[in-house]
Amino acid sequence: MNKSALVSRLFQVAASYGVIVLLPLYFTVDKMGRDYPPAITHVEFLYGFAGVALAWQVMFFIIARDPQRYRLAMLPGILEKLFWGVTVLLLFLQDRVPGTLMIFGAIDLALAASFIWAFLVTQET
Repeated sequence: MNKSALVSRLFQVAASYGVIVLLPLYFTVDKMGRDYPPAITHVEFLYGFAGVALAWQVMFFIIARDPQRYRLAMLPGILEKLFWGVTVLLLFLQDRVPGTLMIFGAIDLALAASFIWAFLVTQET
């Protein structure tokens, strides 16, 4: 598999993973409040986060269709992954989020590193 195909597959997998993880946020607000008190009182922030993050998954699907053409869109995609991953890491180190959330933060940090790789290798083609 050539580098362009690998980059395309990377963004397809990242987008699919994101949709699978984010879409349930719209339906689990009450459960999150029970499992991780206190209850969420401003659901608009959660829904806003989920909506913006889902919009990025659409962009990742677009990048996957033509990585070379949408190469520059990878840069804010890297930031999107870094913002969440670093935020979760810092909150975890402050003991403000459960350890299970670090799994998702680590996945986003790994995706950020992969997106950096993708950005660099698409420059060569």
